[in-house]
Amino acid sequence: MKKIAILTSGILPVPAVQGGAVENLIDFYLEYNSLHHLYDITVYSIWHPDVSKHPALQADCNHYHYIDTLSFWAKAKRKIYGHFHRHEYYNSFIEYYFECAWQDISKKQYDVIILENRPGYALKVKEVTNTPLVYHLHNDLLNNETKNAKELYNAASRIITVSDFIHHRIQTINPEDTKTITVLNGIDIHKFATHKRRTTKVGKPFTLIFMGRLIPEKGIEQLIDAMSQLRQYNDIRLIVAGGSFYANSKPDAFSQRLREKSESIRNRILFTGYITQENLHEYLQQADAAVLPSMWDEPFGLTCVEAMAAGLPLITTRSGGIPEICEGVATIIERDDIVNNLAQAILDLYEHHEKREQMSKASQERAKLFDKGTYARNFFKALEL
Repeated sequence: MKKIAILTSGILPVPAVQGGAVENLIDFYLEYNSLHHLYDITVYSIWHPDVSKHPALQADCNHYHYIDTLSFWAKAKRKIYGHFHRHEYYNSFIEYYFECAWQDISKKQYDVIILENRPGYALKVKEVTNTPLVYHLHNDLLNNETKNAKELYNAASRIITVSDFIHHRIQTINPEDTKTITVLNGIDIHKFATHKRRTTKVGKPFTLIFMGRLIPEKGIEQLIDAMSQLRQYNDIRLIVAGGSFYANSKPDAFSQRLREKSESIRNRILFTGYITQENLHEYLQQADAAVLPSMWDEPFGLTCVEAMAAGLPLITTRSGGIPEICEGVATIIERDDIVNNLAQAILDLYEHHEKREQMSKASQERAKLFDKGTYARNFFKALEL
């Protein structure tokens, strides 16, 4: 059985006890490996107390090596490390995690090392080992404008991207690229599809849901502006399901600005704060449509798939890899004049019940393509170097 080391991003723990799209996706393929015993895998992750009793740690072919970044001594050592390593590829928090993980990896023999969304690690790894490196890229982190782009590209034996959009960005380094494979992300379809969604006929109320981090790139500010533009429609409501940073969500300047901006329509907007994956369905089943107006080139858009799996008509933007997910089943609007485009798209769904029902059925059917089992199977197939 081949032995694989996985270097995670160094920001959130695996298993994904604090959330995180990348971390949840790692959990999915580890779960698949546990069921099918494909590889002997060791995951290097930062430590969090909540992982200690997680059932995933009982798997016999998946192993977890944790790096302490929370204790007093760990924070002190991290600070010292950062002082003497100010010009590393990433910031001192991430580089400290990597250094600790690498001390263990370098003492062992692995057949493959997977770098989860951290291609910059390769610069150090390749100095001391010829072990094949696989990049699993969830973001636009490797293109012709990336620092050390050609060196990083050449260091990889395989590059797995979450969308063709990211794949095309890599081709800006090498138009003849053959080492990159797109493996579309997956979700737990059953978790979203088994909860009955309420059906609302034309009239009152009509509830929209936004899911995601409360950051400017996600378009939540423009959505609130669109809601204000539709202020005369008192029965159009919005659930904002998300916080500023996953489970560590605390009010920040941007989220405070959102609340201030929505003050005039506060009776029509509910801010839930951070919602776990286990509880998200409670809000999805209250909604009539999802609005996910990404304002940046979203690499994939997991929340779009989650909304479709829940049977929600979807309004989103032509951004990055999003059209690959929902072209033909969602209302995809342009980011130019975004507030007016959002308001018109919302009003269109509000006024056309039959269209919503047609989109709901199409969304659920399309979402089946993104089952977590299919994702994990394709991921491991892509590892066949």
